[in-house]
Amino acid sequence: MGEDHGNKMSREERLAAKLRENLHRRKAQGRAMETQSGESGGEALSKPRDDG
Repeated sequence: MGEDHGNKMSREERLAAKLRENLHRRKAQGRAMETQSGESGGEALSKPRDDG
């Protein structure tokens, strides 16, 4: 039973590491998208004006 608990912890640690990697990757993608939108004027992300 001790080995099962040890395997569970290592599995949880692996999952936590994968989640951290995914978070870092997604943040990097978001920063890259912000950089690209800044260079192109950011028109795609701006809110439409209400002229009414």
